[in-house]
Amino acid sequence: MRTITKHGELLALFLFSFAFFFIFKYGPLYGVIIAFKDFRVVDGIWGSPWVGFQHFAELFRNGDFYRLLKNTLLLNLYMLMFAFPAPIVLALLLNEVRSRYFQRFIQTTMYLPHFVSWVIMSGLIIYFLSPTSGVIAEIVGWFGGKPVFYMGKKEYFRTIVVSSAILKDLGWGSIIYFAALSGINPELQESAIIDGANRWQRMTRINIPSIMPTVAIMFILSLGGFLSANFEQIINLLNPVTYETGDVIDTYVYRVGLQQFQYSYTAAIGLFKSLVGLLLILGSNLTVRKLSRGESGLW
Repeated sequence: MRTITKHGELLALFLFSFAFFFIFKYGPLYGVIIAFKDFRVVDGIWGSPWVGFQHFAELFRNGDFYRLLKNTLLLNLYMLMFAFPAPIVLALLLNEVRSRYFQRFIQTTMYLPHFVSWVIMSGLIIYFLSPTSGVIAEIVGWFGGKPVFYMGKKEYFRTIVVSSAILKDLGWGSIIYFAALSGINPELQESAIIDGANRWQRMTRINIPSIMPTVAIMFILSLGGFLSANFEQIINLLNPVTYETGDVIDTYVYRVGLQQFQYSYTAAIGLFKSLVGLLLILGSNLTVRKLSRGESGLW
């Protein structure tokens, strides 16, 4: 009782967070059973007939599923390869800037795109890539090249998605790495300077190893949504011409589930994605624990 009284404010904050997750995250989970039913709105969740694994079998028999899976995996793989390390590189580079005013100016400038919705951001991207009035077309024209309708070329779609994701969330994603860098003991830097280490050596021998636990945690969390693409981004950039390379599981669920009212089938797809995400999180966590050998004390 004394502990509750002493930490009442923290307990109140925890209860609000717990209530939010219980009501909006865990509470609706009972609805996942429609993946095993032939759900009809008039019958409700419990009144709809059971069909077992029929929707899962239909999913794996669907010829489009493997194309969707391939597109989703490739897009997320490119995100991990290019978009995931980009904020880390930015944080490390800006941490080496001596002028704090310039550093804060760059940080603030790069945070701003995060607060722009994907509807507006996608419109700007389509405008910039326009073959008639876009900035890219103007630059290509200066060098004597012929403008290309990039949004109408399926081979450019994944590059556009990854590049625009980096542009929008680069600054915002670096915040946690700035915090990790600020927590490094200054005595380590001072000792390295006394020993004659240059800036590159201090970055590679002190800064990068010190933030690796944070990088590992963010990597594990990112793998949890490996089959979930950025729906708002892709749905605003996608067009029928780029379906072959840009149509992912989330956009397919939107078309089939909300536009064609196949709720049970799309619930089965969502459950499949969640199970894959859970396995990826558990596997990556186990791998990181083995690689770290328990030295960081976080695993």
